[in-house]
Amino acid sequence: MLAWFRVARFDPQWRHLRFYAFIGVLGTAIPFCLFGFAGMHISGSMMAILNTSAPMFALVIGALVGLERISAAKCLGLLLGMAGVWLLTSPVADSGPLFYWAVVASLCASMAYALASLAIRRWGRDIPARGMALGAQVCAALALVPLLAAWTPAAEPSPLVLGNLLALGLLGSAIAYVLFFRLVADIGATRAQTVSLLIPVFGMLWGYLFLDESLTWHALGASALIIAGTFLVMRGPPTSAG
Repeated sequence: MLAWFRVARFDPQWRHLRFYAFIGVLGTAIPFCLFGFAGMHISGSMMAILNTSAPMFALVIGALVGLERISAAKCLGLLLGMAGVWLLTSPVADSGPLFYWAVVASLCASMAYALASLAIRRWGRDIPARGMALGAQVCAALALVPLLAAWTPAAEPSPLVLGNLLALGLLGSAIAYVLFFRLVADIGATRAQTVSLLIPVFGMLWGYLFLDESLTWHALGASALIIAGTFLVMRGPPTSAG
């Protein structure tokens, strides 16, 4: 991202560095660590489904701090989302404690995303979106560097692992952020959030195609409930009390 913006001669406005650091740690470093842990104990498709709960956390926390107003439709959406999480985790009661810790970690990661989005809505209105995307990623990477000494890899990464890491960094973060913030500029932040409805669909599809994960009726039903709940939660423009 830094190289791309340098070529494009975009000024990231580093005077907002403290806010970039806050958003980077809260909205990237923390959830990436949590999802990294969860990915060792639950399936990728399950993480994708749980990730869709971020707008629901944003609604609840936003209502508590006066940034959102909860309507009847949004209440129904929250109930559907909770029912979806229950349905997703209920058929694996014998999976052991690490399974549930992984589910909790995924939900906490989604909550971190929600807190970051609320912080951006509250204090980031006058900060350029592309500068925020770049600054947050740089600060998140710097925040994670000290952890490398404490959690070194168990073995030397293979070329395949390094290739996957490079693909995640370029496709899943850098290019994805550039496209997402272009989408925000074109159609607005509220409508751009609807892309989260696609996460369970593609999560289950890639898990089935590349990771040999099964498509169970529990997962499909839970995904449908959470997608429906997310749709109801995000209906209409967000109501800001600030």
